[in-house]
Amino acid sequence: MRGKIIKGIGGFYYVHAEDGALYECRAKGIFRKDGKKPLVGDNVEISVIDEKERTGNVDRLLARRNALIRPAAANVDQALVVFAAADPKPNLNLLDRFLLMMRQQDIPVVVCFNKTDLTTPEEREALARTYRDCGSAVRFLCVARSEGIEEVQSLLDGKTTVAAGPSGVGKSSLTNALQPSVQMEVGEISRKIGRGKHTTRHTELIVLRRDTYFLDTPGFSSLYLQDITPEQLRDSYDEFAPYEGQCRFQGCMHISEPDCAVKAALGEGRIARSRYDNYVLFARELGERKRY
Repeated sequence: MRGKIIKGIGGFYYVHAEDGALYECRAKGIFRKDGKKPLVGDNVEISVIDEKERTGNVDRLLARRNALIRPAAANVDQALVVFAAADPKPNLNLLDRFLLMMRQQDIPVVVCFNKTDLTTPEEREALARTYRDCGSAVRFLCVARSEGIEEVQSLLDGKTTVAAGPSGVGKSSLTNALQPSVQMEVGEISRKIGRGKHTTRHTELIVLRRDTYFLDTPGFSSLYLQDITPEQLRDSYDEFAPYEGQCRFQGCMHISEPDCAVKAALGEGRIARSRYDNYVLFARELGERKRY
């Protein structure tokens, strides 16, 4: 029988099977031998051990379309990257890392800025302008006031969506709003350190409706670039594409080269300064890693 892993915890994998039931399964030892580990979102074949108790074994992992390392998930159609527009102030360096990670996996991204009730129209416009040309859709919402929820729901229909972002931005609250029957623990912002408690303790695939799945993941505050070349980094910035071929040097990296069209556009305000500055930081980070 086939199904989809919706949760993995403590060595058990919970499989939503084609018969509509949820089975608690163990993975066969052959996966460990082959260096394979089942992920949430994996499509699998299982054998039922006890029909009444709904227990079984995961016998086979079916082919993956993609796989993310952090958050650990497979067969993702799109990512909903959630940041607070304020409280906490959005860490745009971390957001740009998320965008790069998803780009490397060819996963479309919808950037959602929550807590718009704590911002001014000018602040929202500044964020929209910064990410206008990044290649991802940008949406503003306020979960506390149920504003923008319906639009997000329409973006999820018929897809497996992973929600990612740091702690304290309202991901779990958004999950509750999207599916009232799902009541995940929601933490408060720590007044002492100004960031959220770690309220989502495992990755879980939530069945919202037919063919529509949603993954809320543990919040985290750092993300290291992996398996990406400087050229791939450069080409991941859609803002640079209009100026391709206009630089003095072929293969220009848009950092230290003279007569660079991208740097000229930056100086004229056609490319967001924070996006470019993060690009330079990432390029240096990759250079340091290569050196050591």
